[in-house]
Amino acid sequence: MAQSESRDVILARIRSSIQSPPSGGLPTEPIERNYQIAGSRTPDERIALFAERLREYDASVTFTDPAALRDSIGHILAESQTKPWIVADGFHADWLAAPPTLRWEAEATIDDLNDCAGILTTCTVGIAITGTIILQHGSGEGTRRTTLLPDRHLCVIRASQVVETVPEAFARLASDATHPITFVSGPSATADIEMTRIRGVHGPRQLDVILVGD
Repeated sequence: MAQSESRDVILARIRSSIQSPPSGGLPTEPIERNYQIAGSRTPDERIALFAERLREYDASVTFTDPAALRDSIGHILAESQTKPWIVADGFHADWLAAPPTLRWEAEATIDDLNDCAGILTTCTVGIAITGTIILQHGSGEGTRRTTLLPDRHLCVIRASQVVETVPEAFARLASDATHPITFVSGPSATADIEMTRIRGVHGPRQLDVILVGD
């Protein structure tokens, strides 16, 4: 049988199965879901858990309030005096002290991203129980290449963006379900067959998070 004929036979069987399910039919009873859906912690407990999980992943966590946010960002940016930081397009300009080492994402080339001190972004939501940051790459969050190529990622997260559970996070993402999504749980790291842990293989080697109280 020729390859094209085999394909036609397979597709015909699939169509037939879809149109005529087995005599037993498909299960109609709802699947029981016993996992935790809604969080039970207070806002302070939720933020504390989020910070704890981030630190377990070797991320650096800084707490601040809106009035001190500009200084908190400036302090981290000042750690690199020789290389520019790339700032995601749409990031709040009034959060920046605008030192000469900043460059906006739209002006950055691939070489700039490879050689910069790091990338500065916001995010869509954070998950406390897993220590995960979710990027939908909208305004202020950077494109995928912008958040994967630099060696360091500084992310600003408001306390109101942090939820406790994974289902709560997906509920917030539902309205933009077709957007590209990146999940970040600590600095990028992997291990080979000998369990040698290597950072920076699939993304930034260093993750800094600034948690801003609302």
